[in-house]
Amino acid sequence: MRAEIHRSVAALAAWYETLTPESLARVDEHYAANAWFKDPFNEASGLDAIRRVFAHMFEQLDEPRFAVHERVINDEGALLTWEFGFRLRGRALRVRGASHLKFNGRGKVVYHRDYWDTGEELYAKLPLIGALMRWLRRRLSATR
Repeated sequence: MRAEIHRSVAALAAWYETLTPESLARVDEHYAANAWFKDPFNEASGLDAIRRVFAHMFEQLDEPRFAVHERVINDEGALLTWEFGFRLRGRALRVRGASHLKFNGRGKVVYHRDYWDTGEELYAKLPLIGALMRWLRRRLSATR
């Protein structure tokens, strides 16, 4: 089973790193029909819903790109660490996070949960919200 998960993770990582609006049609090559996906902004069940999450990403962001850095794999699934770069209103931003994945017996994702800190990785980098986030961080930090 572990060899199949390694192949599935490698194929999934390659798909994410080359993701385009056109390649979203191949989501079923990597995700099971009943797959569940969650990130800080979305929760989706099923292929069509998951496809819509990524289609929305392409509609809202310019030049979105994933880079998978590490893969930790066991018999039940995998943990990927990644960096997501994009442009928002002309400004280049980068988010670092991790994906917890579980696979079915056919090597397709049935569970995909993304973990990343919206405050540090996104909000703090935006002009108005960022100033408030930085002030709060300084105010609440024990090491200031």
